[in-house]
Amino acid sequence: MKFLKKILCAVACISMIFLFPTQDVQAVTNESIQEKEKEVEAAKKEVETLKSGLTDVEKVKKELEKSKSDLTTYVTQLDAELGTIQEKIEEYKNLITEKEAEIVTTTEELNDAIAKQEAQYEAMKERIKFMYEKGDTLYLELLFSANGFSDSMNKADYIEALSAYDRNKLDEYVQTKEMIALCKEELEAEKAILDEAKLAVEEEESAVSTLISEKEAQINSVSADITDKEAAIKEYEDMIATQNAEIAALEKAIAEEKARLAAANATARVYDGGMFAFPCPGYKRLSDDYGYRIHPTLGIEKFHNGIDLAAPAGTPILAAYNGDVVAAGYSSSMGNYIMLDHGDGLYTIYMHASVLYVSKGQEVTKGQTIAGVGTTGRSTGNHLHFGVRLNGNYVSPWNYLK
Repeated sequence: MKFLKKILCAVACISMIFLFPTQDVQAVTNESIQEKEKEVEAAKKEVETLKSGLTDVEKVKKELEKSKSDLTTYVTQLDAELGTIQEKIEEYKNLITEKEAEIVTTTEELNDAIAKQEAQYEAMKERIKFMYEKGDTLYLELLFSANGFSDSMNKADYIEALSAYDRNKLDEYVQTKEMIALCKEELEAEKAILDEAKLAVEEEESAVSTLISEKEAQINSVSADITDKEAAIKEYEDMIATQNAEIAALEKAIAEEKARLAAANATARVYDGGMFAFPCPGYKRLSDDYGYRIHPTLGIEKFHNGIDLAAPAGTPILAAYNGDVVAAGYSSSMGNYIMLDHGDGLYTIYMHASVLYVSKGQEVTKGQTIAGVGTTGRSTGNHLHFGVRLNGNYVSPWNYLK
């Protein structure tokens, strides 16, 4: 009889251990289901937020109409709008990258849940088959094999534990099934966000294109008015004079700072004579060269103090040489610009950027990305204006690029 008891108990234990093996993946809980429901709801709201956050180009154009009489104000305001839109585009692109990663994670969660469900289903089938064939007989044999009332109660508790175990496994199966449904729903919501973000990038880039065309038309209309040609020429000359004054003021402030450092025996930056890196690699087509040339809209000979390199918006702009960022800001003529000090009175200037990646006071190295090509300031198309100054005067960039 004792031998029979051991056999019966062993069978019962084996039924629990092997028919419902421990899962490698974490068990689905009510808390994890609630957390997944929150994620699904947040994803659905994010789609609506994306749709409502797009730029209203017509509204922007209407607001800009008020400042068209003053070209400098108009350009400054339009560039501010372009900067805002460009920030949105960068945010949307980051969101696309983020959602692509989340889709991979959610897909893995879904596959894990499906694998868990399949394992649970197979185990339940085996358990049901076992209980159909042996269940009642096993319980009766356990009870009849008891040695007295106390042992009978222990056997009854054991039978209840087996039943509770079965109920728990059934609950886990239902929860896993619910988790699968939520993972699928979240996956669809994340894909919807991804699609909406890609569409948003296209629409915002279209908005940028529209505003740049508006800006180009306005600048050209001021310069192309034959009856007011003299005023247009004077306006252009005033712009260049203002631009040169801004640069000269920066150089003066830097010179004073260097004199102060020299008095304090601080080491000043020294230019070692090395050749520059090309500031816009891969885009060496000149839209305008250094020196005197016929101005494209004014139709008169004017001096061009740098080289213009045509390139798509966002193309990386590189630091031509090791140096210190002595200016990184915005002006209505230069747009977003950077000025680097290379030592011994040598400076490089990068104008019309769409975005700046460095700030004043930073040290940069030759070939480091410092900005992205754009058309901010007095510009009618995406390009980099690259200038070189030596001891207070513009010199040919080709002296340092060849």
